[in-house]
Parts: sequence; structure tokens; C-alpha cells
Amino acid sequence: MRISDLLAQGKRFISLEFFPPKDKEAWPAFFYEVGKLSILDPLFVSVTYGAGGSTQANTLELVSRFSRDFGLNPMAHLTCVGASEEYLRSFLDGLKAAGVDNVLALRGDPPQGQADFKPENAAFQHASDLAGFIHKAYPELCIGVAGYPEKHPQAESLEQDIDYLKLKVEKGGKFAITQLFFDNDHYFRFVERCRAKGIDVPILPGVLPILNLASIKRILSLCGATLPADYLARLEAANDQGGADAVRELGVAYAREQCRDLIARGAPGVHLYTLNKAQACLDIVRGLKFD
Repeated sequence: MRISDLLAQGKRFISLEFFPPKDKEAWPAFFYEVGKLSILDPLFVSVTYGAGGSTQANTLELVSRFSRDFGLNPMAHLTCVGASEEYLRSFLDGLKAAGVDNVLALRGDPPQGQADFKPENAAFQHASDLAGFIHKAYPELCIGVAGYPEKHPQAESLEQDIDYLKLKVEKGGKFAITQLFFDNDHYFRFVERCRAKGIDVPILPGVLPILNLASIKRILSLCGATLPADYLARLEAANDQGGADAVRELGVAYAREQCRDLIARGAPGVHLYTLNKAQACLDIVRGLKFD
């Protein structure tokens, strides 16, 4: 079902993002985690792939299984990496044949070993190009786009980045999912600035639980998000005193409180970056009220 139609119903929700392993031998364990999280009845599930499209070839099979085997409403990620009209039409035709109604249009990260994104096709340099193509060629598909509460690392300013988001919406984006953030005020200020620019689509907050200190520092170096100084200090103290388990406990508790605050302050729902860790996500969602 089209995510935009579900969002129009106005019900608070949880949605989930999965990062499937490249190696198919790891898929049974991955789908075991998916099955545990299906009890949350998410509004939709987002299926990503590795940097530079390294697992893009598996996406169609994955979203088909999400729908067929788990009764979940999937959204496939699609990027400009290696994009051509021929490939995009083949991929999007496959989505339609599988009954998948949703796609997230992204520029994508540069392939491993490449510092900057270098488009291979002049027609598909930006996420807005991809959104525009999908909207014109496949108007029945619901298109999601990305937003950056602390701006994209390569944007000159947040104001410029919001202008890019507006362009993606004008090209066909029906809703936006934000990059991760750890201060909810970033999200609410971002939404206010988007509304002031005339962006009226739903903006879904993306929440990432911190389960590993080294991992989150690496992620932050890539995406441009920031950690509040007091939270970082607590994480480092937890890591020094109790190791990985203590970091996980603190990270889950922080994400749970972050989700509660987002809902209490009027966010339409929460998009949870699962890290493919079902129990951590179940611990975060436990007790949250989405109605």
C-alpha cells in the first residue's frame, strides 16, 4: 500500500529500516530478526543496501520476501549510483510485478574507496533527478525522500539543503524521512523551517539506537549528525565502566526516551533504524503509545 495513503490517515506509527547483509548465507539469521520485529505491525519497512549499491541486486528479492513471507509493507531504496534509464525501468518494473508500491529516492553514497560522489549518468546526478523520473514514468508509485535536520555534509548551509528538499518534493516526493539525530530540538526546528519554505509533506523522524560506541562514531563521521556532549560523555563513561553491555543499555534507554518525546511533541510517528537488532528495538518500543 502507498505510504502516503497510510500517512494521510493520521495515526501515530512505528516504521522500521533494515540493512540486509550482502552474503545470502546470513539471510536466515537476518530474517529471523525481521520476524521478531513483525509483531510491532510497522506502518512500513524500509530496505536499504550497502555503500555504492553493493547489495542493490538483492533488493528486489528482499522486498518481495518482506511482503510475501511477513505481510509487511516494504519500501525499496533506490539511488543514483550506477543509474541508467534502462536499469531503473527494469528495477521499477520488478517492484510493480512484486506488488511493491513504495520507493525511497536517494542520491546514494560514493562506492567504497571513492571520496566523493561522481555521477555516472548526467540524467541522474541528484535525488531530485531520480524522484522526477520515477514520478513521471511510474506515477502510481509512492516516492519517499531524505531530509537532514543538521544538513547534508556536502551542503553549504541548512537553508540550501532545505531548498534541495523542497525540489525533491516538487519533483514527486510524498514524504521525507530524516537522517538520524540525537537532539529532538534539531528535528522540530527543521520541520518548522521546512514548513516556512512551503514544504507540507509529512516529515518522519529517524531514530538510531546507539549499541556500539566505535560504530556510532564512524557513522557520525559519514552522515554529519552530532552527539550532544553530555550524552557522549555518558556513553564513554558507560563504555569504560561496563563495556559494550553498558553502552547498549544506555543507548536503548536514550532512544526510548527520544521516541517518547517525539510522539509527545507531535511527531507523526517514529522511523526506527533497527541495525537488524530485534531485541534492542523491542526494548525501545515497549511501552510507547502511538495512538
